[in-house]
Amino acid sequence: MSYSVLKFVIFLVCFGVSFYACSAIEFQKFMKVREPRKVVVLLFLLSLSLAYVASQAILELTIYNGFGG
Repeated sequence: MSYSVLKFVIFLVCFGVSFYACSAIEFQKFMKVREPRKVVVLLFLLSLSLAYVASQAILELTIYNGFGG
């Protein structure tokens, strides 16, 4: 139970950080976008995938190798 909560918390933290970092990218400058909602969806999906990769890397380097307890 606590392991799944830890995985979820790490994912949420990584999602917040990746959403914050990806929001600095100005997608309108290198894409022609007529609907701003598409940019928000792209930002959300990019942040989601980046958060998944980052959280799996953190878990692989710490918890899965026995460093987390």
